[in-house]
Amino acid sequence: MTPKTQLAELTEGVINSDHRRIGRAISLLENSQSDDAHMLLSELWPHTGRATTLGITGPPGAGKSTLTSALITHLREQDKTVGVIAVDPSSPVSKGALLGDRIRMADHYTDPDVFIRSMSSRGHLGGTSEAAFLGMSVLDAAGKDVVIVETVGVGQSEVEVRSMVDTVAVVLQPESGDSVQMLKSGIMEIPDVLCLNKSDRLEAEKTRRALKIFLNAEPEPTPIYVETKSLDNLEIQELWAAVQEHRQSLGKEGLHKLRRSNLAEQMSNMVASFLLPAIIETFTDGDEELVELVETRNIDPLTVVDEVIKAR
Repeated sequence: MTPKTQLAELTEGVINSDHRRIGRAISLLENSQSDDAHMLLSELWPHTGRATTLGITGPPGAGKSTLTSALITHLREQDKTVGVIAVDPSSPVSKGALLGDRIRMADHYTDPDVFIRSMSSRGHLGGTSEAAFLGMSVLDAAGKDVVIVETVGVGQSEVEVRSMVDTVAVVLQPESGDSVQMLKSGIMEIPDVLCLNKSDRLEAEKTRRALKIFLNAEPEPTPIYVETKSLDNLEIQELWAAVQEHRQSLGKEGLHKLRRSNLAEQMSNMVASFLLPAIIETFTDGDEELVELVETRNIDPLTVVDEVIKAR
């Protein structure tokens, strides 16, 4: 276990936005089931809840990383400090991130007021890493004004970023089979801001028409629609203005309700992530008695499930 003095130094370093200690804290919390992680989060949690949080998601190739980098530039021009959790695909061998923060957003790596952390999705189906929420909490405690989580390319079931942030921006590109398919999928239920990127392409008009049909059919409140192409400062201003407009539309009470609902879902996910490995061990580590009772029809599977859960 980390000595209390080291834990206190780590906590103080995070609160003072020491990037070396922020990195260490996130690494510690990636192993969220350790006692040290619990102690650290307990110290940091009272310092969270102040950052504006934004999720950027969408299909692969839509330009999420480029858009995030441009947004960081715009926020820094406003003298805002920024933290980014970039969730990458994971290596099937090492389980580590295949893409690194230096490659994705190299222009910002040396900025002392920007902290970027790549995390491996580790095969997690939600488009985010299981540790992403805790990593965002560290950046929040470190006093970052804006915390962004950029997800690995998403599919129909990969919508859990909704339960992590105040505002979700879904980024699409013209004439993408993935983009058109997404109009029919669950991912289109989560955007607060809908961004058509690369909108200067010749094929953009067809996608634009499809998006407008979707938006006109949506019940209130419909997502705020923006377009980006060359990612010049004006377009990024419009994107950030849309994020702010959504946040303002929530009002103080709406933001409180959203964050409360998100916390409930995150805690539910954490409970499941803690219990599931232990429950699986009940069967994979050779609890032959339970398996035999089911096999011989002396007990049914659902009764076994009830008993295992109660035992935990």
